[in-house]
Amino acid sequence: MSGPISETLLDIKSLELRYGAAVAVRDISLTVRRGQLVAVIGNNGAGKSSLVRGASGLVRPSGGTVTFKGEDTTRLPAHKKVARGLVMVPEGRLLFPDQSVEDNLILGAYAHGGLKGEKARAALERVLTLFPRLKERLAQQAGSMSGGEQQMLAIARGLMGDPELLIIDELSLGLAPKIVDQLMGVLTDLNKAGLTILLVEQLASYALAIADAAYVIANGRVARSGPAAELARDPEVMAAFLGKKAPRAA
Repeated sequence: MSGPISETLLDIKSLELRYGAAVAVRDISLTVRRGQLVAVIGNNGAGKSSLVRGASGLVRPSGGTVTFKGEDTTRLPAHKKVARGLVMVPEGRLLFPDQSVEDNLILGAYAHGGLKGEKARAALERVLTLFPRLKERLAQQAGSMSGGEQQMLAIARGLMGDPELLIIDELSLGLAPKIVDQLMGVLTDLNKAGLTILLVEQLASYALAIADAAYVIANGRVARSGPAAELARDPEVMAAFLGKKAPRAA
């Protein structure tokens, strides 16, 4: 982390999300303070992705509130939240596969006028320094790259939106462990440089290793929350998500 954590950046209260008659998220409350790296872990179908889709404006909540930088953004659509500094890297990356790497990056800056501004051009230089492989492939179609390269591009596209809070949904999906290690290292460096990150991740051991705080989601609710290091030692969390059995009492 880059400094003292004080200001609440994202505050979710009693969030509920429905898809028709099905309730995906029930009464979830979650807080992310400026400078934190917060992890959301849980099994498939637990409601993790629905939670961040509601927070980012991709799905309108059916109950509760989402406050970002002190403003009630519950009913704002995603593009208006991006303009305010809340940017999401979606599950499955959702790149524009027929467009070049460079075009995908430019689209990431659309809320700030593309590459017309000096700030956006500087952001492009930064992400290409962060991911040198993308610099080598600027003219290549995004869909022709490997899964790891596409995830690099998805993160870089998110960074082009000049986020104050970057939400990343399922970073490790379909990637080899070596690539996951590399990308987790990138997130750690970004957080140390001052970027606030909310990471949704099924591979709990990876997420808890780099996070300050974490929330365990089960059946659409918060089952556990607290410092990531403590949750990594919690016997029930170990058994359910880390594949480890708690030691037996002597």
